[in-house]
Amino acid sequence: MSVDVLPAHTSHPPCILLLGADGQLGWELRRALLPLGSVLAMNRTQADLGDLPALRATLEREQPDIIVNAAAYTAVDKAESEPGLAARINAEAPKLLADYAAAHQAWLVHYSTDYVFDGTKPAPYTELDAPKPRSVYGRSKLAGEQAIAASGCRHFMFRTSWVYAARGGNFAKTMLKLAREREHLRVVADQFGAPTSAELIADVTALALHRVRTDATFATAVWTQPGLYHLTASGSTSWHGYAQFVLQQAAAQGVALRCAAEAVEPIATVDYPLPAPRPANSRLDCDRLQATLGIALPQWQLQVQRMLAEVALQG
Repeated sequence: MSVDVLPAHTSHPPCILLLGADGQLGWELRRALLPLGSVLAMNRTQADLGDLPALRATLEREQPDIIVNAAAYTAVDKAESEPGLAARINAEAPKLLADYAAAHQAWLVHYSTDYVFDGTKPAPYTELDAPKPRSVYGRSKLAGEQAIAASGCRHFMFRTSWVYAARGGNFAKTMLKLAREREHLRVVADQFGAPTSAELIADVTALALHRVRTDATFATAVWTQPGLYHLTASGSTSWHGYAQFVLQQAAAQGVALRCAAEAVEPIATVDYPLPAPRPANSRLDCDRLQATLGIALPQWQLQVQRMLAEVALQG
């Protein structure tokens, strides 16, 4: 069985439809995907995954060669009271995208989450571990994964966790803001994962698509194997450790803080109750991705330092 690569040497570069273009990941993907083809970047106003007929019409009108779906329902706690909307955006819309990709021999890139696991495994999760989501959000994302896999379309599905970017809000920027205002912070210390930058996810996405576009042997190998990969930065920490690292870095750069890193109090998940349960272990084993693409994913601290430097430049 062989798979045609995307046209690399034609006068018409492939059309890449980017959904969720104004989100943290979507913003980074705009930059990363530009060298690969003609990028049609659409935000929620232009392509609402909650409006399936309109989404179908967009696909038929634009006829993309590649669909990169960076849009999702990500309000984890709100999803507990909006299961229908979460399912439509996170499961039904990806199925529609996958069915289009299968019918038109397009490639689909989709992003999923550590929330498909219950977080009870003591070691990092691999792609072979059975999902067991505990939240509405996690169940909706798993249903999206399953729909894409069942469609038979050419795809990459990247599960990731603890995503952040310099643009928009994120945990690190919230910690900096609170540390300027307060002398004491309390942060959960019994949930573990790898803070992962949207920039890293976007760069890996672009590399994967470049390879399938230019290397027929690679494209065939990817097509004939499961398209699910774990993608996070290397290493791991707790939310408490993450907060301390951010404040340590800020203090070293001369940022005036009322709360020092050592003044951040570790607390348990039960001391900070939320509507949706969180996985205690969000660590993902990324060996399969690294072997497939021949890359080494950076340590999480390096990416956070880059983000903090960029935030400092923004003032």
